Amino acid sequence: MKKAIFPGSFDPITNGHYDIIKRGISLFDEVIVAIGINAEKKYMFSLEDRKRFIEEAFKDEPKVKVITYEGLTIDLCRKEKAEFILRGLRNPADFEFEKAIAHTNRRLSKIETVFLLTAAKTSYISSSIVRDVLRNGGDYTVLVPDSVRI
Repeated sequence: MKKAIFPGSFDPITNGHYDIIKRGISLFDEVIVAIGINAEKKYMFSLEDRKRFIEEAFKDEPKVKVITYEGLTIDLCRKEKAEFILRGLRNPADFEFEKAIAHTNRRLSKIETVFLLTAAKTSYISSSIVRDVLRNGGDYTVLVPDSVRI
């Protein structure tokens, strides 16, 4: 069984994340969406809300599991018996950042990182852009799955 961990803060999940997860389902037997907990980070949405948004978005997809975690992603991979980390790439800056993490993870473990390019129609979307649109009263609904409603 091929399992992949798709880690992130998902504050909130965006249409870009949704696209990567949907495409990951065709590559893996299970995609575990892992919401990382970072005590030093200020989140707009509670952990419970972020988890609910993702679970609701994939309620009809049995190959998607949503969990929360603290610590190293490679330790979570070992715990979940996942051989892959799934990551989305929007631009060259994402690639450089993610490449360094992937090399580190590969050095510390046998975990492979699989990169998927985001779809052109979602490549400009980030959670920080969604939060900024929300803070300023804009129409965020075109940037996120229907499950993200406040």
